[in-house]
Amino acid sequence: MGNSLQDQLLRAGLVSEQKLKQARADKRKTGKQSGGRNRATEENRSRTQLEAKEKAQRDRELNLKREEEARRRAEESELRQLIHAHRLSRREGDLPYSFRDGDSLKRVYVTADQKKALAAGKIALVRQDQGYEAVPAEIAERLLARRPELVLVLNRPGQEPETADDEYAEYQVPDDLMW
Repeated sequence: MGNSLQDQLLRAGLVSEQKLKQARADKRKTGKQSGGRNRATEENRSRTQLEAKEKAQRDRELNLKREEEARRRAEESELRQLIHAHRLSRREGDLPYSFRDGDSLKRVYVTADQKKALAAGKIALVRQDQGYEAVPAEIAERLLARRPELVLVLNRPGQEPETADDEYAEYQVPDDLMW
């Protein structure tokens, strides 16, 4: 069992000693010409290199996604802290202030001074998480520059609302209209 096929063929008389030496020499020469590697080894090596390149590309894409997600979270946290640090207290608010959030009308309760300041554009209403906060207009401008969807109400003095095809444009609506 320990004998190689070449040895077994030599004992059986099917191959001469000269042909056996010639076959071994040819095998050594082809091994040296290919750099000591056979074709299967080179295919494995090239496949391994290709897989390594693909894995490196996937890792780069995954890292970019992670960095983008971390950057987005940091920006959201920064904006949340900005709103929280500058929000105005509405605890004493007893007057309803209605505004539009998307397709629905919402209502918050504010004080009389806050209602006048909202109409004058000195303060604004912004969305924070699931609720609404009143912040100074300067903070709302900063939020508007970075995330405009957070600012819900920011009246700018001297700027008329867009009423291109409004059939009631000539009728003025008072600022203190109660809904």
